[in-house]
Amino acid sequence: MSTRQSKALKGNILIVDDTPENLRLLSNVLTERGYKVRSVINGAMALMGAKAAPPDLILLDINMPDMNGYEVCEALNADEQTREIPVIFISALDEVLDKVKGFAVGGRDYITKPFQLEEVLARIENQLTIRNLQQQLQEQNQRLQQEISDREKAEQALRVFLHSISHDLRNPVTGMLMVLKNLLNRPWSVVSRDVPAERLSGVGSEQEPTTDTEQGTIPLRSTLERMATSCERQLNLINSLVESHEYEVWGVPLECQPVSLHQLTQRLVEEWQPMLKSNQATLKNLVSAELPPLYADPNQLWRVFSNLIANALKHNPPGITLTLSAEVINQELGERERRQGEVENSQSNNQQPTTNNKMLRCCVADDGVGMTTERCDRLFELYRRGTSIRRTAGLGLGLYLCRQIITAHGGEIGVITRPKCGATFWFTLPVLAKDAKVA
Repeated sequence: MSTRQSKALKGNILIVDDTPENLRLLSNVLTERGYKVRSVINGAMALMGAKAAPPDLILLDINMPDMNGYEVCEALNADEQTREIPVIFISALDEVLDKVKGFAVGGRDYITKPFQLEEVLARIENQLTIRNLQQQLQEQNQRLQQEISDREKAEQALRVFLHSISHDLRNPVTGMLMVLKNLLNRPWSVVSRDVPAERLSGVGSEQEPTTDTEQGTIPLRSTLERMATSCERQLNLINSLVESHEYEVWGVPLECQPVSLHQLTQRLVEEWQPMLKSNQATLKNLVSAELPPLYADPNQLWRVFSNLIANALKHNPPGITLTLSAEVINQELGERERRQGEVENSQSNNQQPTTNNKMLRCCVADDGVGMTTERCDRLFELYRRGTSIRRTAGLGLGLYLCRQIITAHGGEIGVITRPKCGATFWFTLPVLAKDAKVA
C-alpha cells in the first residue's frame, strides 16, 4: 500500500480485546500504518469510549468476561450516537453460526483467530473506505436537501414576484389602455389649444371639437393612438416577462391536438399583412397542404411563427422577403442538419432530443442582413437581444420563449445564417400518427 493510500485511509480505531498480547500487536501495527489507536480490555469501557469520542471503526473481540462482543455490538447499534460506527469482529469462534450471529447483531465484517495482519489491514481499509463514502453521501444528501429547500423558497418568492407584476403592473396598464381605446371610439380627432377644460370634458358646451384645419390645434386622435400603442407595448413586455419566468419554473403549458400546418400558416399570413405592408415586406407561404398533420398546441405554435416573423422585421431594413416552408424529415436526418447548422453559424437547443422517427422541419427564412457567429452563439438565451440598425423596444424574450415552446413539444430550434446572406430559423415538431385525424 502506498503512502498516499495510507494517508487517505487514516482513521481513529478502537480495539476491544481482553488479551493484552492481541491489543499490543494490533495497536503497534495500526499505529505504524498511520492510524490513531485506542485500546480497552472490556465491553463496558468500549461503550464509554465510543460515546465519549466516537471512533471511525471498532475491532471487537467476542469472548470477553461480563459483556461479550455480541452484547457490545447490540448496545452500540441501539445508541443513535454510535450505531453508524462499523464493527469488525475478531474471534477464535469460527463456526458458521457464530459468524452469522455476528452479522445479525450489526457487525460489518468478521475475522477469525489466528489472523493474518495483512488480512486485518485490508478489511480495515475496506470498511473505512465504505464509511468515508457513506459520510460523503450523507453530506451530499444534506446539501441536496438544503438546495431543495432554497429552491422552494426561491420559487415562492418568484410566485410573489409574478403576482406583483401581474396585478400591480399589468392591471393599471390594462386599465389605461381601455380608457384610451374608449376615447378613440369617440367621433373626434383634434382639440384646439385654446379650448377650455369644460369643452374637453364635454361639460357646459354643445359645440363639437375643432378640426385639424383650424390654426393652433392639437392632433388628439394621433396622440391617443400613440399612447394606446405604447400601453400595448408595455403590456406585451409585462406578459412576456411573466410568461418567461413561469415557463422556467413550471414548464410550458401545452394543449396539443392535430394541427394542419398549411391551414395555420395561411391564417398567419393573412393576419400579418398589415404589419408586412407597413414594413414593405413580402411573406411567401410555401407550406404544402399535402404535409401530414402535426401534434402540437396551435396557439403556442402560432406564437413561435409570430415571434420569428417579428424578429426578422425588427432586425432587417424595410423591403425584405420572408419565406415559410416545411418538410418531413427523419429524426436522424434532423440531427445531421442540426450539426451542419452548428458549423454554419447556427445556435440550436438540443437539451431535449425528439423521440419520434418522423418530424416536421419548419423554416422561417429571410433575405436580410444575416448574422455573425458572435451574434448567433447565445441567440436563444434569456434576455438576449440582437443588435440591428433598427432599434426597437423589447426585453429579448421572443427567441427564448420560442425555444421553451419547441422544447416542450419535444423538438429542436436553431438558425443557419451568414452575414449579408439572410437567416433561416428552423424548428422541428412531431408528426401526428397515421391513424389520427385532424380536428
